[in-house]
Amino acid sequence: MPLPGPDLQLPAGLWNASYGIGNMRVRAYAVPGLAPVSSWRSVGASTAGFFGEAFLDELIHAAGLDPLEARLSMCRVDHHRKVLEAVGEMSDWTGPGGNGRGRGVALVESFGVPCAEIVEVAMTEAGIRIETVWVAADVGRIVDPVNFENQVQGGVIWGLGHAMNSEITYAGGMARQRNYDNAPGMRLHQAPRMDVRGLENGPAIRGIGEPPVPPAAPALANAIFAATGQRLREMPFDRFVTFA
Repeated sequence: MPLPGPDLQLPAGLWNASYGIGNMRVRAYAVPGLAPVSSWRSVGASTAGFFGEAFLDELIHAAGLDPLEARLSMCRVDHHRKVLEAVGEMSDWTGPGGNGRGRGVALVESFGVPCAEIVEVAMTEAGIRIETVWVAADVGRIVDPVNFENQVQGGVIWGLGHAMNSEITYAGGMARQRNYDNAPGMRLHQAPRMDVRGLENGPAIRGIGEPPVPPAAPALANAIFAATGQRLREMPFDRFVTFA
């Protein structure tokens, strides 16, 4: 889609981060095309949000700070801070955990909607099990509560499933994956418990179809680090870890 000026969708979810970080510059670079591509659910915010929230978690850990408390202290937008406070309350947050269990947090704004998620994982003999996800989003006003909850749940499952094991690879100028069954995604037995809360503090009525997707991957990566000490800096994660 030709647009004048820079493509703001490439770094969406990162250039508009709500943190008060004094020395921060965001740049995005368009990679020369390998194959025709188009938008997907949440457009650029899924990748840029992953880069931003996963790297921020590394900085917070290096500073010896709590992942949730540090984000709350840096957040400069009041209704964004409230979604972080909400997931902290919903999850009864006491820290990221450790010793085989971990919690990760992420906050990403996309399409004017701040969405915060906390993912809890546990190490099992079969691999990493995603046990619970807490989600809070502020759309200004919730018009249809049932649809709101369903859209949030579906967005989280979509985001987690793609982060876990879905990719497209190429050989001989063609995609190796020729059908949907080549992208496993999240199966029913892997789906976590989910607690959803909608907030209505934003200045305008916004949509909820896409904003739950971007925080899912970084929250999962941050939870895996808390449980295992292993940082995941690229997707899909099953290149590096096994999921139960």
